[in-house]
Amino acid sequence: MAKFNSKVSVLIIDDTGGTPRTLSPYLTEISGLPGPRELLQQTAIGASGRERDPGLENGMFTIAGYFDDTADSGPDVVLRALRTHTSAVDFQYGPKGSTSTYVKYYGTCWCRNYEITSRVGDLVGFRAEFEVHGAVSVGTFT
Repeated sequence: MAKFNSKVSVLIIDDTGGTPRTLSPYLTEISGLPGPRELLQQTAIGASGRERDPGLENGMFTIAGYFDDTADSGPDVVLRALRTHTSAVDFQYGPKGSTSTYVKYYGTCWCRNYEITSRVGDLVGFRAEFEVHGAVSVGTFT
């Protein structure tokens, strides 16, 4: 079984101007992709067990990391603007990096929450939650 070190994971998300920003150097966690899908109830009276029918995808993902407010590249400037942006933006996630032929999960998303965290004895951090607009696609980096 192949194993991969998460230190090479990559998350690229467009800023509000459509410029792809790599947030990976600031991240400590990416979770939730590719995400859940609905399974609709279709059990009829007299059935011996529940039956389901596939429904819509309901993709969401969360990122967490270290706060940086560098004006032209830090995650604060990107995420703060995305939280109130009026259109979905593109994202790409590579669990084992962005080398050509490596798998990527991609699509468009909305930033539904961005919060900065401070705790005594720890570095200032952040957490952001995203909802996928449509379905998550799977492909490879080129």
